[in-house]
Amino acid sequence: MVKMSLDPVEVMSGQVKELTVSPSSNGDSKGPWKEKEEFDQDNLGLTTKPKPVTGRRARKVEGGIFFPKPENAVTIAVSSRVLFRTEREQKVFEQKGVEEYLRYQVEHENEPFAPGPAFPFVKALEAVNTRLREMYPLSEELFDIILVTYNHAHVGIRLINTINHHNLFIERFCMTGGSSPIGYLKAWQTNLYLSADAEKVREALAEGIAAATMFMPEKLTEVSETQLRVAFDGDAVLFSDESERIFKAHGLDKFFEHERENEDTLLDHGPLKGFLENLGKLQKKFYAKGHRLDCPIRTYLVTARSAASSGIRALKTLRAWGLEIDEALFLAGAPKGPMLEKIRPHIYFDDQMFHVEGAAEMGTAAAHVPYGIAQKNTYKKSTNLGK
Repeated sequence: MVKMSLDPVEVMSGQVKELTVSPSSNGDSKGPWKEKEEFDQDNLGLTTKPKPVTGRRARKVEGGIFFPKPENAVTIAVSSRVLFRTEREQKVFEQKGVEEYLRYQVEHENEPFAPGPAFPFVKALEAVNTRLREMYPLSEELFDIILVTYNHAHVGIRLINTINHHNLFIERFCMTGGSSPIGYLKAWQTNLYLSADAEKVREALAEGIAAATMFMPEKLTEVSETQLRVAFDGDAVLFSDESERIFKAHGLDKFFEHERENEDTLLDHGPLKGFLENLGKLQKKFYAKGHRLDCPIRTYLVTARSAASSGIRALKTLRAWGLEIDEALFLAGAPKGPMLEKIRPHIYFDDQMFHVEGAAEMGTAAAHVPYGIAQKNTYKKSTNLGK
């Protein structure tokens, strides 16, 4: 199994050294994973220097620039350390301290960051917005992307230059200068938060905000530029972990028995049910214009459940919620990585690190949802890695 980086800073190259927890951070974590190794650009897999920003681009919307109100938009908050690659800068911070880090950022503010694991996902969101604006020019039912970072405001110039360089439409920033962003996420009415900081992701989930920790795979599969593809696990992601608790406590046979006895009882909702609802509402706007077959949003359920033995309850629950999944894959315990390689989603959500690692091994941008009974073992594993 490919080694999984617990932070996008540590790329899944199989070269991750022994890790220790540092007391502070510039990015999304007050306790980042720190390599016991001297700062060395070559070891970061950075073969070329970023090209400097040569100019600023105006990003105009047809009919003028406007920004949707939070109550109308699907708000996606993205950490700077998953949207962009910041390995070099993280090294400077960890080894030389905050003052040298800030000086470095100012000196290099005209050099754009390279794309990170969330970059293709954000580009796909913007592609969907383009289609929505064409069909509904005055509608505020759009994706609204917020860049969230622990960084000091001094770093903002480089982030803005990077956004202009990559021609991203991101105007809302939240630079907290080391403070927790969770309160701001609530104020923005955030529908999804993606971060490198597992602890802040857990805090967001505890506040009822859909959230996941993203990782940088060693390789990243090319994905569609015209269709947003989002894949979800079932239990402890779209659904609660009720059934998974039965399986963990009593085994597979008891799990099947429980599902048969309760197939007409709806599963409770999981942390990402709301985000699937958000995607479904936007999909229906395309359906209403006759674009069901070429809809630029496509959703997938990729679950370890068996179809005949335990799949019917999951499907009945989705139907009762009024949610449509475009494709459902019941794998009966088979590895998810090969299926995800065929789907090529922009992001895949799962509550178990084993499946996240398997997906990333095949080049999928995978995100861990630290929710439910499966986290007990995950927490122990992460703690051991940090020693």
